Amino acid sequence: MIKRSLNLSNYKYSLFLFGPRQTGKTSLIKTTLQTDFYIDLLKQQEFLRYGKNPSLLSREVSSLPGKDRLIVLDEIQRCPELLNEVHLLLEEKKNNNRFILTGSSARKLRRGGVNLLGGRAQTLHLYPFTHEELGELFSLEEALHYGTLPRIYLEKNPAEKSRLLKSYVETYLKEEIQQEALTRNIPIFARFLELASFENGNIINFSNLSREVGVHANTIREYFQILEDTLIGFHLYPFKKSERAKIVSHPKFYFFDTGIVTALKNQISSELVVGSAPYGFSFEHWVMVETKRILDYREKEVRLHFFRTSDKAEVDLVLEYSDAIWGIEIKAGTAPRPSDVRGLNSLNRHHKLQRSICVCQTPRAYRHDNIEFIPWRDFFKEL
Repeated sequence: MIKRSLNLSNYKYSLFLFGPRQTGKTSLIKTTLQTDFYIDLLKQQEFLRYGKNPSLLSREVSSLPGKDRLIVLDEIQRCPELLNEVHLLLEEKKNNNRFILTGSSARKLRRGGVNLLGGRAQTLHLYPFTHEELGELFSLEEALHYGTLPRIYLEKNPAEKSRLLKSYVETYLKEEIQQEALTRNIPIFARFLELASFENGNIINFSNLSREVGVHANTIREYFQILEDTLIGFHLYPFKKSERAKIVSHPKFYFFDTGIVTALKNQISSELVVGSAPYGFSFEHWVMVETKRILDYREKEVRLHFFRTSDKAEVDLVLEYSDAIWGIEIKAGTAPRPSDVRGLNSLNRHHKLQRSICVCQTPRAYRHDNIEFIPWRDFFKEL
């Protein structure tokens, strides 16, 4: 068993546990907690049963023996009406009902006036494996090419890895997009998904994508929002003094896992060559998502941004702590040149940085002027 960074036994109240499909939410619950009642809403029979009569949940839970009960509703987004019953059960004075509500999509829960329990449940996220969780099993090359979704990463047969990655994308389109009716035009959305993978980590040009996909730019914006709501990726907004300027500026978009981008680009069978541009892009992508995962697991209150000036000086990642700003440039090489990180100097002129860091594959840390060049493992330890 691989010990996950997220320890559910540390939390004494009810939880929303969100994460993309196959990140191990169900396994984490079943291997670490003793549950009293488990409902899997992915099972069509259960979905139809509670969808027709949500009040069944209250009657069934009230009939359970004992007073300290842990109830799991898996994939709650499929039947959000059950949250009203959960709310009622949480307010019962005679019983100590605790719920874990898992989901691979937050879209239906964020829209349409769904009952989110009025703060009675904390929200946690589970991600693919981190390098810390994998320990000696971690391979950077494997992570850059195939990603770290548990089932895919632990599969030893490359042919099976490829099949699982392809199947993951197909399942997402079928079960998250088509089955949940998030958009009517599945072929157009599939085309958008492929093109979006080639723009991974770039500033989104909504107009260009609109022309290539053949839909209005507002539809492209909505498609990206679907990806974020279904936990397939996240927006990264520019670092600016004005909050309004952040809102109106074009963001970047990152998919939640490197392997998903490999699959969407149809590049699973292509070798990822060290020193090549694709290798550099994948390394930047992995450092970005790994940073987000580790900061979340450690419950650090840090805002993530990128920085870019009008003359195109750019910094990959800006970490905005409450009392400090770190500028982070990500390079896959072992000895990046000072000219490779000129964006850090530009950012430092605009905003006083507490640290200017180049995360790379140097075997040992070194400094040039005010910029720290450090191994990626050391960077993650210091977050």
